[in-house]
Amino acid sequence: SITSPIKSEDRRTISTMSAKQIITPALRAAVHVRSSKLSPELAKSAAAYLSSAPSGGKHALPDLSYDYAALEPVISAETMELHHSKHHNTYVTNLNVSLEKLDAAVSAGDVSGIISLQGALKFNGGGHLNHTLFWENLCAKGSSEFPTSGALKDAVDARFGDFDSMKKDFSALTIGVQGSGWGWLGYNTNTGSIEAATCANQDPLKATTGLVPLLGIDVWEHAYYVDYRNVRPNYVNAIFDVVNWKAVEERLVKAQG
Repeated sequence: SITSPIKSEDRRTISTMSAKQIITPALRAAVHVRSSKLSPELAKSAAAYLSSAPSGGKHALPDLSYDYAALEPVISAETMELHHSKHHNTYVTNLNVSLEKLDAAVSAGDVSGIISLQGALKFNGGGHLNHTLFWENLCAKGSSEFPTSGALKDAVDARFGDFDSMKKDFSALTIGVQGSGWGWLGYNTNTGSIEAATCANQDPLKATTGLVPLLGIDVWEHAYYVDYRNVRPNYVNAIFDVVNWKAVEERLVKAQG
């Protein structure tokens, strides 16, 4: 099956949704959480999760701006369809279920219930966020070209020396992820430089390290097993041929302010 192009007004991520709309469950959260025995950190977390849902109260699987077959031969249409319509969709579904349970727990003042949901919310919320960023950072092989000048090239040269050195260091970190997780290029707002980092499972980069995500490489086996079996290095090396460097640079410029 083929997805339809994403509309520009819909191109947003879960990380910005919380700032745009506070829905009814979040307002209830603010009332109930303040009167509960929750720690300030947990109260803030519960309210933030509930306020993250977009208009309508449900997170949705994002459309792609390209067909499932657009990334071949680097990533097959079969892998793309399974990864997007099955795996990512499962994170979205489970996130919505967890948010419904959180809403009920907050409304009932069920502190134990709220605490027990934190793992599911982090895992599925992170899975939705990470994959949304991942799709936006990919493009057809013929459209992937690292810039010869500009903010991204300057940042890469300043931190790594050149593109090849960045690719080598970033790839080594990503390939070395133990088990399942992600390799990232992120922007450090304190130092004004880009850095390579990794996160386990579906842990979001910014929440885990403070780095603003620019480019993520999914190294869960479902991202590459159909095409590369268990040879992760071949997948990581190949994916650079379908990176949307324009999108990466746009994220960098935005992070730089």
